[in-house]
Amino acid sequence: MAEPKSAPLTAELYDYVLAHNPPLEPALQELADVTRERFPDAAGMLSAPEQAALLAFLVRLIGARQVVEVGTFTGFATLAMARALPADGTLTACDVSEEWTAYGRDAWAKAGVADRIRLRIAPALETLRAMPTEPHLDLVYLDADKGGYIAYWEELVPRLRPGGLLVADNVLYHGEVTDPAATGPALAIREFNDHVLEDARTDAVLLAVADGVTLARKR
Repeated sequence: MAEPKSAPLTAELYDYVLAHNPPLEPALQELADVTRERFPDAAGMLSAPEQAALLAFLVRLIGARQVVEVGTFTGFATLAMARALPADGTLTACDVSEEWTAYGRDAWAKAGVADRIRLRIAPALETLRAMPTEPHLDLVYLDADKGGYIAYWEELVPRLRPGGLLVADNVLYHGEVTDPAATGPALAIREFNDHVLEDARTDAVLLAVADGVTLARKR
């Protein structure tokens, strides 16, 4: 068994990590606070602050202009990516909840980036299948129902341009992916991780960031 080199992530060390990442902009912090206040039982679906910083960094790094997000919740990661897009960039956000995304709409408008975001309230597969089939997407953030990950992957990879990135969240699923008897979402993530590993169309790395993040680059 490989020996882990990562330091145990204590509360103090996590505070240190956050202190040495870009701080959350006021609009992002306000949206995170409102989400925890209004939806305390679902707030665990918020992307972590370091993920928001990573996503914004990746958008800028590859000069993304066409971004898709599958799973928007209250629009926290959406806002982080939209702020990193150029003025002519477009982010298509896929979700099924008018209630949750209403808070995102308000935050996006306050932050002045609503014109960059196209919210689609519908099953994500419908939205993805209605997109042009040729490679045109620069970056995708996948953070939706875990049982749908493979189906979303199969719709999205052909639509990514060469060198485009697909970022998948929760690929460690609270550590449950190591359980050979896993069921439900944990089993779905195990199967997704194996699917990604075997896909010759991409180069991918799985990182122990937050609840696990996979970065896959289209060959």
